[in-house]
Amino acid sequence: MAVRDQPDFWAGLLFAGSGAAFALGALAYPLGRAARMGAGYFPLLLGLCLIGLGLSLAVSACRGGAARRRIARPGWRPLFLVLGSVCLFAASLPLLGIYLSVFFLAFVGSMADPDFDWRVAAAVGAGMTGFVWLVFVRGLGLVFPVGLLGAG
Repeated sequence: MAVRDQPDFWAGLLFAGSGAAFALGALAYPLGRAARMGAGYFPLLLGLCLIGLGLSLAVSACRGGAARRRIARPGWRPLFLVLGSVCLFAASLPLLGIYLSVFFLAFVGSMADPDFDWRVAAAVGAGMTGFVWLVFVRGLGLVFPVGLLGAG
């Protein structure tokens, strides 16, 4: 049995592995029964569904009718920029406060786009900052760190 569609095959195995981890984790909680579900009942069912979905995807990637596709070379620059923006957010939050940290998160994350434009990235950063203020500060009344520079 040869793998014809590598991206679907590996995605299926990832789904099945994640489902197995959730299903095994759910066994640590009481399951109950359908009429009176315990805490582990729903996560176990979701894990089993994910296992089934993943295995069906992996098997279909090996069938004769599947398109021949190989896994493309990973884009390391976008990966590091997106992960770096999250790390920058975590590191800058106590120093700069929530608003500047969210702005930098969105701005640096936007640099992962091959058609990066600093004006668009600044607009996205400003929009995300406004969204955080509107939803979390104004709407939910949450209090965020001001930061050492007083920008929060």
